[in-house]
Amino acid sequence: MALRFAVQADTEQECAAGLRQLQSLGLVTRMEPRLLTDNRWMARAVPRMTQAPAVDDDRGPAASG
Repeated sequence: MALRFAVQADTEQECAAGLRQLQSLGLVTRMEPRLLTDNRWMARAVPRMTQAPAVDDDRGPAASG
């Protein structure tokens, strides 16, 4: 399961402030504040990875060695 946390705001300043709060909780920024097409601001953050992510080489579960 992938966890993503988003901040939506009316202004860039509010969005950046919300993103700083997520960072203070140990989350890592994945999308800086960005103005979307419906005139709202959004930023995203994800939990910090403690282990290397699994490699996905598109071979599927039945691929041999």
